[in-house]
Formats: sequence, structure tokens, C-alpha cells
Amino acid sequence: MAKVLAKREEDYAQWYNDLVVKADLAENSGVRGCMVIKPYGYAIWETMQSDLDRRFKETGHQNAYFPIFIPKSYFSKEADHVEGFAKECAVVTHYRLKNAEDGSGVVVDEDARLEEELIVRPTSETIIWDTYRNWVQSYRDLPILINQWANVVRWEMRTRLFLRTAEFLWQEGHTAHATQAEAVQEAETMLRVYAEFVEEILAIPVIRGIKTESERFAGALETYCIEALMQDGKALQAGTSHFLGQNFAKAFDVKFQDKEGKVDHVWATSWGVSTRLMGALIMSHSDNNGLVLPPLLAPTQLVIVPIYRGQEELDTLRPVAEKLMNELRDRGVRVRFDDRDTHKPGWKFNQYELQGVPLRIALGKRDLENGTVELARRDTLEKSSIPLEEVAGTVNDLLEQIQQSLFEKALRFQKANTHRVDSWEEFVERIEQGGFLSAHWDGTAETEERIKKETKATIRCIPLNAEEENGKCIYSGNPSQRRVLFARAY
Repeated sequence: MAKVLAKREEDYAQWYNDLVVKADLAENSGVRGCMVIKPYGYAIWETMQSDLDRRFKETGHQNAYFPIFIPKSYFSKEADHVEGFAKECAVVTHYRLKNAEDGSGVVVDEDARLEEELIVRPTSETIIWDTYRNWVQSYRDLPILINQWANVVRWEMRTRLFLRTAEFLWQEGHTAHATQAEAVQEAETMLRVYAEFVEEILAIPVIRGIKTESERFAGALETYCIEALMQDGKALQAGTSHFLGQNFAKAFDVKFQDKEGKVDHVWATSWGVSTRLMGALIMSHSDNNGLVLPPLLAPTQLVIVPIYRGQEELDTLRPVAEKLMNELRDRGVRVRFDDRDTHKPGWKFNQYELQGVPLRIALGKRDLENGTVELARRDTLEKSSIPLEEVAGTVNDLLEQIQQSLFEKALRFQKANTHRVDSWEEFVERIEQGGFLSAHWDGTAETEERIKKETKATIRCIPLNAEEENGKCIYSGNPSQRRVLFARAY
């Protein structure tokens, strides 16, 4: 099966697309720019969703749901917000179809035009803040800590499965607070939640930072982000958390009375991650043999493949495999016994390698005679023979080792491909090789735009741990107080 993948080193984009399709994660749909997430891909997303949902609830958030349709007039209330999304909006103008009079098919009924057009949500700030106006009167109603799991539509012209599609799945948090300090703390807390989730569960190291003004979310006063580095040297924004100030509260007149009786607008945040994390997962760990999954995300953490000739041998192997499965499940391992007779063992080995199952056990007649099994690791492709009686006690430790090993490998890659540059000539040379470039910037949007235009590199973030350091901008030569992180990005 791996032979159907393009070589990662030769054509990274084709390798990625091949892997997504051949590993049964997703495929293009009959709707341009939209994807079908297949059961295996959705199972991975569900694991992400479940872990994130737990983290959200542990930090006091609740789930709710808001309409997918947003009246067009709502977008006019926050100027920066509408400007940021205007070119990506899908608009509903009619509510009925009819049969064409000439019998050629179904057409839009021109008499069924909506009085006000509806926007298919590209994000939910406007509809949610219109709702919050009815929920907030007093400081006793605050904070509001709401998360929504939903789909959104942003009309993309150039799409790639998981990375950029016209419709995608995500979660979006929207919170309201009595003070600026509380809202800022919320935005920073959710950035930490995202960073810990991506590093602990996806095994992807990230840089925490703040976006420049030109890269902020439309309508935000500050955008916090986590940035990851893919194996081709490009950056990927893995999550964002926004401090919205009082912009949306003022636009939708969301006020509260504080303890002293003073009336003021509330302070807001929003934050979200999407199925783009699936793309990050694929591009951070996978190889020319297929997907490599961190065990904490794998729908199946271990698969047992019987090696047999005829039903009699399979019947001999089955009780041993089932006993082993029960022992592993008691230890919390997600395990499968693949006794399908429609495919040969070699085909199954290739399939599970392509789909990134962390551990694989081959169990045959000779193994039973020797009291051993062959255990294969997906991350290193190493195989070893271990006593059957030791398998249950070994697997959990191995899964932890694989999880940690994947993170450490990705961290070594990130560090090896992060460079400090101090001249424009070095910047231009290094950016062609990929990776993060730590360089001085004079703080102006003009310089930022010129660097982007000339090199296709953007400022991914101003790292949160960046210390003040006097220097000169690599492009303009003007004074700079700190380094920022540049990269070409998805």
C-alpha cells in the first residue's frame, strides 16, 4: 500500500494528499471545496474532540449551540469584523425552489426572496453577542463561559483536505467578563489549554505567541496563537485565542450593572481550533509508509493479526487472542483482533502501517508453540519477539514510550530548524530552506508587508517568552526591541 504514496522528499504536497486518501481519513466530495471525513478520520477527530471537551469543562466552560445562519445586518455592526470576513461569506438569498416551466429541472423561485439575506456562519461572534444581550443584566450573570462544537463555512478558492476547505469542523469558545483583566486571563488560559493539548495528545511542540496587528483576528484587540512546524519546514497555526475587548459588547449593546451600580459594557474573548489539527497531525509525524499516530489519539492502539492456514488453525489462535485482548482492555488499551478472511496477513500489515496503528502483534501457530509473539512498532518499524505472558504488562509502557518519542523527535526537528538571523541576505537564504527564523522587525505594517511580498514569509508570532533585545530590523535597519518569528506557512 505504501507504494501508492508519493515520496515525501520528492513531492510533499502530493504525499500529503495521497496519505489522507489512502489512509481512509477523508476524500473530496461532490461539493467543490468540501470534504467527506471518513469513519477512520472522524474517529481520530472524535478523540481530539473528547479530550478538548474535557479540558474545557474542567476550566468551567459549558457547551451550547447557536444558529448556522446569521442575518447580514449583524455583520454591519462591527466594522473590522465584517471587513475581515466579507470575501469569504456564503450568502442565502432565497428560501424555496420550484420546477422550471420548461421541464428542465429545479430552479430558484424568484418570488421567495428573503427580506434580509442570511450569512452561513464563518464564525459566530455576531449571532452569539446578539444573544448575550438578553442574558446579561448584572454582574451576577457573569462570567459567561460558553463553547460551541459546530461547522463553519469560509468560501475558499484553493482548498486542501483538512488544511483549507470551504466547510470545516471546529469548536469556538465565546466568553463574557466583568473586567478587562478577567477577559485577558481567559484568553491566556485557553491558549495554555490549547498548547498543552497539542503537545500532550498530538505530540507536536508549539511556540506560544501573539499575532501582529495585521495578523489579528478581525475585531480583536489581541490574538494569542500556537504555531507548529511541519516536516517540510512550513509553519501551521494550530490554534488561536482572542481578547476582543469591548468591541462586540458595544456593537450589540451588551451591558451589565456592577456591584457599585455602575453600568458598563462587558469584556469578551473568543477562541477556537479546527479539523486543521488533523493536517498538523499528519504532517508532523507521518512518513513514506503512511500515517504515524501518537498512541493517545489512535482509534486502535494495538492490532492482533493471526497468521494461519485454514479454519482449524484460526480456531486454535482465537482463544489466545481473545484472552490477550481482554487483558489489554482491562488495562485501558484500545485493541482489535483482525480475523477477517478476506485479506491476507501481509495486506493487513500494510494497511495498519498505512493507517498508523502504533503497535501490531503477529500471532501464528509457531508463536504458540514457542510461547511468544512478534511485536512491531509503527514509529520505528522495529520488530521484536517477546513472551506471550509478558505482552499485557509491556504494551502500556511501550505506548507511553512511543508517545514521548514522537514528541521528542518533533521537538528536535523544531529546534534544529529554528535559526537566529541578523541580516537581510541571511534571511533570504535561510527562508528558502524552511523553518522558523528569529529576527528583528521594526514593528511597522509596511515592513511586514514588504517582507511577505518579497519572500512569502509572514510573522507567525511575537513569542510570549521573547525577551527585550535591542537590535536592527533585518529589512529596514530601523531600531527593534525584540525578535519575532518568521516562516512560510500553510
